[in-house]
Amino acid sequence: MNESLKAPLTVVGRVMLATIFLMSALGNKIPNFSGTVDYMSGNDVPAPSIMLVGAIVFLLAGGISLVLGFKARIGASLLVVFLILATYYFHDFWTHAPDSQEFQMQMIQFMKNLGLMGAMLMIVANGPGPGSLDNCKSSKSEGDTQ
Repeated sequence: MNESLKAPLTVVGRVMLATIFLMSALGNKIPNFSGTVDYMSGNDVPAPSIMLVGAIVFLLAGGISLVLGFKARIGASLLVVFLILATYYFHDFWTHAPDSQEFQMQMIQFMKNLGLMGAMLMIVANGPGPGSLDNCKSSKSEGDTQ
């Protein structure tokens, strides 16, 4: 790959990954807080108001962390925790009849979340890549020691 494209493509990729999490918080959960709490209650989520505040914090902190590439491993870890809980409580395809439309819909959402978890684990394992604040800090400190 052309080295001059790595940083911009990596930044665009991180922004694209983060968009689903940021929009979930800013476009849905925050403006529809009470409705989301009711929805969570209907899905047997314990302490739904507290869990929702936690979810919003994880979504915003993780999403912003990914976009900036700042403490991205921690941000991606927060998003993995969010995804595990959201997937378990809201995309439980295994509780639906296998021939139902709900089974298919929840299976698709489950698989989407599984793919997002994979992307987050790749960031945890490999870091945010070029064009990130984490990478800029490590490049500067490496330059200082040479």
